[in-house]
Amino acid sequence: MGGRRARFCVGDAGQSGKRSCVIGQVYLVGAGPGAADLLTVRALRLIERADVILYDALVTDEILALAPQAKMVPVGKRGGRVSMDQALINRLLVSTASKHKLVVRLKGGDPMLFGRAHEEIEACVQAGIPVSVVPGITAAFGAASALSTSLTQRGVSRSVTFVTPTVARGSQASPAWAKAVAAADTAVIYMGRGDAVWIRDTLFNLGMPATLPVVLAEDVSRPSSFNVKGPLADLPDLALKVGSGPVLMMIGEVFAEAKVDVDMLGLDQMVGPLTSSVG
Repeated sequence: MGGRRARFCVGDAGQSGKRSCVIGQVYLVGAGPGAADLLTVRALRLIERADVILYDALVTDEILALAPQAKMVPVGKRGGRVSMDQALINRLLVSTASKHKLVVRLKGGDPMLFGRAHEEIEACVQAGIPVSVVPGITAAFGAASALSTSLTQRGVSRSVTFVTPTVARGSQASPAWAKAVAAADTAVIYMGRGDAVWIRDTLFNLGMPATLPVVLAEDVSRPSSFNVKGPLADLPDLALKVGSGPVLMMIGEVFAEAKVDVDMLGLDQMVGPLTSSVG
């Protein structure tokens, strides 16, 4: 696999006829759900050292502020919104790594979950560009922690599924996501707020009970975080109560006792803002 390696060259040929060249490196880095102090140590180190950062719309200003040295390139990528075409992002990654030594592709949550990481990895590999992945906390885990509610519970939930009903433009929706939700004890639906009525009705048609607990979690880990709770029957009404931030739909009996007005992720009051390098 792979082709010509991307090289970053400095200086001019001079009398020697040679330039100093190195191979550009791409890192797909998970930015987590939003709070900067939920970044992994490895993610923070790369952000602080990056030459260029290509970032998603969901990456917070708090995290971007950790890289004053980097050239920032916004690439959109938010469900249901106008974004840069994925093929263009792939080409941009390759061209950027051909000109810069350390390139960070910063993604909300974890790159390997609904982050189209496979396509970007493949583009780099085909171009001969070294590429690595740094995991991040996906929003589902952040939301579960904020609610102090385990996604798995002995005697209640032995299975968890992550799904999205969202499909690429021009593609037909598959019923597979709904069957996965119906088969799981706990389900987390990404990028589904705009289809709340359809999601509820589809799950009803598969026999899911109208009283099943549902939590909608918006802006997980951020100062603007907001959660609402109700039965599956009220899913469309719950979707109208949240704002314009990123929203998760979390479904299952594990949320029966969830307290949506207490945010267990609100640790910034204790630990303070993230201001210093980890070295």
